[in-house]
Amino acid sequence: MGNITSIIIIFGWICIVLFAAVICRRIFPTEKELSRKIIHIGSGPVIPLAWVLGISAKLAIPIASIITLGLFINHRLRLLPAMEDVNRQSYGTIAYGLSITYLLIFLWPNNAAAVSAGVLVMSFGDGLAGLIGPKLHSPDWTVFGQRKSIAGTLTMGLVGLIVLLLITTISETFPDPLLLIAIAALAVGLEQIGPWGIDNLTVPIGVAYGWLWLSP
Repeated sequence: MGNITSIIIIFGWICIVLFAAVICRRIFPTEKELSRKIIHIGSGPVIPLAWVLGISAKLAIPIASIITLGLFINHRLRLLPAMEDVNRQSYGTIAYGLSITYLLIFLWPNNAAAVSAGVLVMSFGDGLAGLIGPKLHSPDWTVFGQRKSIAGTLTMGLVGLIVLLLITTISETFPDPLLLIAIAALAVGLEQIGPWGIDNLTVPIGVAYGWLWLSP
């Protein structure tokens, strides 16, 4: 598949995710976190999509860098409120872009499975934890001013483990299940310590390198 077609597919997916977030914001104006999580979760599949499309590092890295720059500008100017308008100080979207750019620079495409694992555990695990945790009543605690709960933590761990199992199937690598549990536990631990949204940086990178170190 040609580079132009691949770029159109990638940007088409991103536009769909952004459009869904904007529509959600208009339908549910009081649910500010929901539109942000749609973007958080929806942007994750871009990486395995780039993997399938065979997008090279020479193409992926500039695109990721431009998107990260755009995220920084949006954080400052609030051009797209659906991405940033939350009731707390967070640099999560910028950290998310930086983590993906970092992984593409150092691991793409030779370790595309590790990059996909790191990004998808963050996008789906943390994203769903942020949606489910506040909605369910369960014991909670505070870490660096951020509320964490049993429901959210279990969601992060279970979804992360499911993502890792899917990546093993796609990449046709089958490590010891205990190693996958260890990587999922690492993701949960890093997510717990995430003031100002820095877990969007530490979780993808930590999981990606955990995959490299622990997988066969």
